[in-house]
Amino acid sequence: MGKVLGIICEYNPFHNGHLYHLEQSKKMTGSNYTVAIMSGNFTQRGSTAIIDKWSRTEAALKSGVDLVIELPVLYATSSAENFAEGSIHILNSLKVVDYLSFGSETSDIEILDEIADVLYKEPKAYKGILSTELKKGLSFPKARENALLAYLNDSKKYENILSSPNNILGIEYIKALKKYKSNIKPISITRFEAGYNDINYSGNIASATAIRNIIKNGGFEILRKLLPPSSFGVLMDNIKQGHVVPDLSVFERQIIYNLRKMDTSEIAELPDVTEGLEFSIKKAACACNTIHEFLTLIKSKRYTTTRIQRILLYALLGITKKDMALSKKVSPYVRVLGLNNRGKFIISEIAKANPKLEIITSVKRFVDNSTNRNLKIMLDKDIFATNVYTIGYDFNSCNNLDFTKKIVTI
Repeated sequence: MGKVLGIICEYNPFHNGHLYHLEQSKKMTGSNYTVAIMSGNFTQRGSTAIIDKWSRTEAALKSGVDLVIELPVLYATSSAENFAEGSIHILNSLKVVDYLSFGSETSDIEILDEIADVLYKEPKAYKGILSTELKKGLSFPKARENALLAYLNDSKKYENILSSPNNILGIEYIKALKKYKSNIKPISITRFEAGYNDINYSGNIASATAIRNIIKNGGFEILRKLLPPSSFGVLMDNIKQGHVVPDLSVFERQIIYNLRKMDTSEIAELPDVTEGLEFSIKKAACACNTIHEFLTLIKSKRYTTTRIQRILLYALLGITKKDMALSKKVSPYVRVLGLNNRGKFIISEIAKANPKLEIITSVKRFVDNSTNRNLKIMLDKDIFATNVYTIGYDFNSCNNLDFTKKIVTI
């Protein structure tokens, strides 16, 4: 069937940098088909997708992706490790994907592989250094970075690698490929001009962060040169319909209400809440009514802002540690969001390669017919996440879109 390229993405929204990555990945691998595993309506940084998953699917398909599969919300809103493992688990289960391409600050896949190997094997000496670093009160990402630099014993070679967010995610992808003993070959495309968190833009390239800030500030005409025409059209349609959800602050009253309603034992059951953090969360929720104030009260060197935002998101969506534990023990379903004619062919090849794989093309049919209780619980979380997300619309908020929206076809 030719070569199949896999991409893990949020496309929040799909911009020129994404188009560059997609086209370069196809060129480098000689792939005939592209499958994207894409987050739904909420993201790994503990925030909202600026437009819904079907709109982002449409933009991806119009820009050259052939098949878009949803990354379930339990993975999409999780730590980098679980985000990567869930994504790779799905890609690997398709049994047709040849390459995984990701954007990073380096194109040196060997150096990323060296680091991933340490994290996968967890040598005793490394674990000892990590334990020492954690005892200093550092956040886990910083403690791990320090431990890796000490263990690898070459700061000059590894320091810039470990301080760059896309490198870190790429390392997690490679580690997950090792865990699942996957034959998928990882490749890296170097990001250029705009960094992951850059709020400025240069020429026709901007980070998704910068673009979301422009949207919040109403600079829509600027977007015309930062997004491919098809993606710009999809975005503007959503803006006109009032279907843009800029960030988590849209739901701040609901989140603070939930936290005030919960007792500390319930807060302790939210993922990422450890070491008595529930008491600080409860105290902060009772002393403020905005997310900005909340983050100011909670922020410390041990807990990153992203981690705290994810906890707020879990409180909003009713996601618990038990749910996260479930996500780590199941083989996730393949929920199709959209496809073109090449995507239809990929689906038929996937069905041949892995006949037992749960492929969801109709949510209602799956809910009515599936006997897999764990996958139904996971899908319920996706359905509820969409129902919450649409509350953030300015108008025309609808419930149960996962049942009524059809697969996007181009």
